[in-house]
Amino acid sequence: MTLAFQHVAIIGAGAMGRGIAQIAAQTGSRVWIFDTQPEAIQKARDSVFDQWDKMQEKGRLSPEMVAGHKSRLLVASSMQDLAQCDLVIEAIVERLDIKRNLFSELEDVVKAECVLVTNTSSLSVTAIAAGLKRPGQFAGYHFFNPVPLMKVVEVIAGIRTAPGVCDQLTDYAKQMGHTPVQAQDTPGFIVNHAGRGYGTEALRIVNEGVADFATIDRILKDQVGFKLGPFELFDLTALDVSHPVMESIYNQYYQEPRYRPSVITAQRLAGGIFGKKVGEGFYKYVDGKAQMPAEPTVTQVHDMPPVWVSPRASRRLELLQLLKDLGAQIETGASPSPTALTIVAPLGFDITTVAVVERLDPARTVGIDLLFEDAATKRRVLATNPATRRDMRDAAHALFARDGKAVSVIRDSGGFVTQRVVGNIVNVASDMCQQNVCSPQDLDTAVTLGLGYPVGPLALGDKLDPANVLEVLFNLQTVYGDTRYRPSPWLRRRGAIGLSLMHTEA
Repeated sequence: MTLAFQHVAIIGAGAMGRGIAQIAAQTGSRVWIFDTQPEAIQKARDSVFDQWDKMQEKGRLSPEMVAGHKSRLLVASSMQDLAQCDLVIEAIVERLDIKRNLFSELEDVVKAECVLVTNTSSLSVTAIAAGLKRPGQFAGYHFFNPVPLMKVVEVIAGIRTAPGVCDQLTDYAKQMGHTPVQAQDTPGFIVNHAGRGYGTEALRIVNEGVADFATIDRILKDQVGFKLGPFELFDLTALDVSHPVMESIYNQYYQEPRYRPSVITAQRLAGGIFGKKVGEGFYKYVDGKAQMPAEPTVTQVHDMPPVWVSPRASRRLELLQLLKDLGAQIETGASPSPTALTIVAPLGFDITTVAVVERLDPARTVGIDLLFEDAATKRRVLATNPATRRDMRDAAHALFARDGKAVSVIRDSGGFVTQRVVGNIVNVASDMCQQNVCSPQDLDTAVTLGLGYPVGPLALGDKLDPANVLEVLFNLQTVYGDTRYRPSPWLRRRGAIGLSLMHTEA
């Protein structure tokens, strides 16, 4: 195999630099590590050597392979040692001025054909390259931490990047065993941009008093299949990292409402409550384990009222069958009797609006989220409205928990929890395609590998039917009057004519 780059330098000996150096040396390149702090270079080299020794102990590498890898990982005592490199990867502090100065110095050291790349996660590739003599030889090469395990890398072309440079970087990513995805030079690139729909909407839901952190995390894990809830994820990444990214993308897009940050994370950041690494975030941590509050108990209801289901309920036949299986006494009249528990299942609307529009007694009206098929989820989510009586709330909770499935009861919200978060995830991804940030295929690949979503955002939208996602978003915009929920043209057009969200125009 002919390597795309034989001689590679990594500038920055932190966790990211070490990880990139490790996989580059494993690929067969001769790799130099350089840092302004000499002790950091040796520490990084020792750390990578230790990783290889552990891999040998586990039988994943032979002694000969380890010896070969170690022989290719070298220490650069000065920037002059990088003169013969074909590729230089920068992985230093996220400051535009420092990165610009570094690359300006590098241009005077390396050969003209050397490719210079930045591992920036939030700065403009074009802006970093603005003062260079050879901006065509410059690109973004964004890895994710830990690099050996996170098998995706974003290849980002600046405005003046030569096309062949990104081709070389793409080939080299594949040779390193990673999956390359091509991105335009836009705020957040693919993964950090696409991730805006998850945490920011969950924060808005908390801010409205709809549900607490643990309830939202449980709902999104059990209904959608996310490995971590948004607040568990915030605690893992730490707010001193994630909140500035939220603000950066929001401001770089000139206060686009879809990316609006939250006062909740700003306040916690100011108070030093960053997350797991300091022992306290949205959860407290004991021995590294989150202390999750217990789930609310199900109240025993001895005199279960009859149940009436709105004829406008989504998945009505499925809901009626579920109620039958749960042993409910189902009313079939055109309107509920004076004692009936009234069940609605809206898409995007809140329970209050549905009760008013359908002329139902709000005191006896409870909603259930059926965006996903009930059989496909591990949790049911019910929502009350401000007038729902306690006995009706308890009856609904007890009824839907009869078969042992977990049930969460939340306060009124347009789109419950899942509809709001999923709708925003799909909408942000759709608009990224509309902006030509990347291809639909690269978007879904990057998000599943980079964020660990159960499926890509566009595939998720297709699974739920784009028309349903559109209905959720249109109705959310009606309830909240916020342009944050306006559907992307990409989603609107494909939903209107029944096309997959992965479909690109001829």
